[in-house]
Amino acid sequence: MLSRVANAIYWMSRYMERAENVARFIDVNLQMMLDLPSGLNQQWQPLVSISGDDAVFQKLYSAPTRENVIKFLALDGENPNSILSCLLTARENARTVREVISSELWEHVNTSYLTVNAAASTQSLIHSPYSFFAEVKKASHLFDGVAEATMLHGEGWHFYRMGRLLERADKTSRLLDVKYFILLPSVSDVGTPLDDIQWAAVLRSASALEMYRKRHGHIVPEDVVEFLVLDREFPRSIHFCLAEANDSLHAISGTPIGTYRNSAEQQLGQLRAELAYTDRQQIMSRGLHEFLDALQTKLNAVDQCIFDTFFALRPVGSSASDRTSQ
Repeated sequence: MLSRVANAIYWMSRYMERAENVARFIDVNLQMMLDLPSGLNQQWQPLVSISGDDAVFQKLYSAPTRENVIKFLALDGENPNSILSCLLTARENARTVREVISSELWEHVNTSYLTVNAAASTQSLIHSPYSFFAEVKKASHLFDGVAEATMLHGEGWHFYRMGRLLERADKTSRLLDVKYFILLPSVSDVGTPLDDIQWAAVLRSASALEMYRKRHGHIVPEDVVEFLVLDREFPRSIHFCLAEANDSLHAISGTPIGTYRNSAEQQLGQLRAELAYTDRQQIMSRGLHEFLDALQTKLNAVDQCIFDTFFALRPVGSSASDRTSQ
């Protein structure tokens, strides 16, 4: 497969997943505000921190109010990680590979962007935010289903799957990090009903609350961390995402799992193995923030290695092993 095509499919899926996660974060925060005690300040700044766009937000807005944050994360074209920007980028990537993806998948990506773009001009987000974010999440789920049902499950499919899973792992780690370090106002609130409300919101953000309760019952912070980081069966846990992404990476290259021929396989394999042999006591004793910060750095390294291995242009005459999958 041409590196240009693989790159477009990879980023198409990442940006669709990113749009869904932004909608998920905002929607859960809106719902959480209904459960918080009266008089408690609403917290919207952590949502900006999740995306890592604090500097961009500060240039464009004076204060992290409800209206400013929702507009910035949902419809602001100057924010490269807003829902509108993500869907536009996903659409442009899909447009460049229309000969590879199905017509149904292209039509769905195009319709999703046009729907959100229309909402930006009609101000429907202000009047009915709950239905807006529900539609964005629904569009992402339909996108995943259409891709599953209509794409050939060859190299292109595995690039699609790998991009979506790595994006999901990154967002789960950011969600946990923001909760632990920013969302809780005071150490004295640990273990209080407010703490429980916020941990429940974290689980809802990952569509994990029901499955968590089936597995663990009552909300215990250490159990939440274990479930979202290390669980081998929940499809939004970091370990699950990395294990499945690793399978797709080896399906692309043909290298047997447990071995490696390039830096992407080496980096992702090491990270997967690290999580496979880590327990929650090791995470908490090290410090959750420190663990997640290191994890995000390693995820960025994996993404860079994937780019260098599969997408980067190389001089004529480079070895065949350097041109894997092209």
